[in-house]
Amino acid sequence: MKELKIDKASAGQRMNKYLLKYFKNATSSFIYKMLRKKNIVLNGKKASGNEILKEKDQIKVFFSDETFEKMRGSQQAKADGNRLAKLERKPLRIVYEDEDILVIDKPAGLLSQGAKPDDDSVNSRILAYLWHEKKIDEKTFAMFHPSVVNRLDRNTTGLVLAGKTLLGTQQLTEEIRTHSSQKIYHCFVVGRIEQELKLRDYLIKDPAQNRVHVRKDPIPGALEIKTDVTPLYTTGDYTYVEVKLLTGRTHQIRAHLSFIGHPVIGDPKYGDREKNAMFRRQYHVTRQLLHAAEYIMGDGRSFRAEDPADFKQLLPKEG
Repeated sequence: MKELKIDKASAGQRMNKYLLKYFKNATSSFIYKMLRKKNIVLNGKKASGNEILKEKDQIKVFFSDETFEKMRGSQQAKADGNRLAKLERKPLRIVYEDEDILVIDKPAGLLSQGAKPDDDSVNSRILAYLWHEKKIDEKTFAMFHPSVVNRLDRNTTGLVLAGKTLLGTQQLTEEIRTHSSQKIYHCFVVGRIEQELKLRDYLIKDPAQNRVHVRKDPIPGALEIKTDVTPLYTTGDYTYVEVKLLTGRTHQIRAHLSFIGHPVIGDPKYGDREKNAMFRRQYHVTRQLLHAAEYIMGDGRSFRAEDPADFKQLLPKEG
């Protein structure tokens, strides 16, 4: 008999899903058969597999050692541990951390999530941090992979949120799904904006070009977008604005601002090439000047990331 104790990282998921993660080589039918025959029990009682696991729950597994190791897929668990051990610890700006979530200030040039496990990304740096700080081990990682829940483009800076536990990930994902949180961005746009704008339009994706298009009228497949823009500082050439996202669509800010004739400075996809070249010459701008500055959660908690250095050269000097 083996006993599995549910830790905080694994709590909050259905028992059958937990078991399928733990026994990587088992099928759903095998797991349900073992539950029916009481070869797997929860807190000493027969379980259906649909129970939501809580921290400190105990699952007892009555398998032979051979069956346990075969279903466990121990080689995969060992490979996961080796992967964690090889992760190089790199700089990670932590804005906030508790038992369930991390809030990171992402620099320009860094992916939020890598396409491959060895890509340098916010995700890989979080895993390295948790591993080296002994906040995660092979067992925990086998059951749950900490991960970011909101992604920023490689050259957009600012706040990225990640779940350290399943509960944290579920809470953050639900906030995003229900729009109960508020996201505030800062950016520099071409031209003058002198009054607050409440933009209400429609966006349609173009997967072939990896871009989106904004329209005034709805068409099949188009999604409504809502973007509020407030000017904070303006000169003859550009405006520094605060942007509140009321909907969170792919490339929404960049495409919406371009649609109204005020593209984000430095944006290679939706921007103005001539203006981008001018700002590159005059201010050494090498990326889109877009920054996720503030994130306000549904419970009122607020996280902020200071504007990056390349923003400050376009703002008036203090004093």
